[in-house]
Amino acid sequence: MFASQPLNGSKPEQYAQLAGQARALLAGERDRVANAANLCALVTHALPDLNWVGFYFYDGRELVVGPFQGLPACVRIPLDRGVCGAAARTRSTQRVDDVHAVADHIACDAASHSELVVPLLDGERLIGVFDLDSPRPARFDAEDQAGLEALAGIYVASLR
Repeated sequence: MFASQPLNGSKPEQYAQLAGQARALLAGERDRVANAANLCALVTHALPDLNWVGFYFYDGRELVVGPFQGLPACVRIPLDRGVCGAAARTRSTQRVDDVHAVADHIACDAASHSELVVPLLDGERLIGVFDLDSPRPARFDAEDQAGLEALAGIYVASLR
């Protein structure tokens, strides 16, 4: 069975190690739910200061909650609302230092203070978003964004 290894070194080195673990974990499996569930568990246990890690899948109209780790979540998110909706609508990563400063933030967990949402794209096709929340303000920086975008890419590649 799979066992994650402790991460060490600089933040980019840690994300490189985590990417290797993700590739090994998802290798040979193409089911989007199974891979999303395992990637959520891997990231939740590997990275500090997270209170929600999960996926929302695009159903052609809105985002629908998929596998996640954390408190119960909002089930449906329209593309014109919240940080997840913005990531899906703009097809660009949203990194928010203070979610309470976002006028249309959808608060599923009152303990969340910062958020990073990576759109999941297969070419131009929107699959969904990979969403991470933290109880710490300004938890995510450019290195986190690059590392989590790489993990999202590994997830998308696993589906092919």
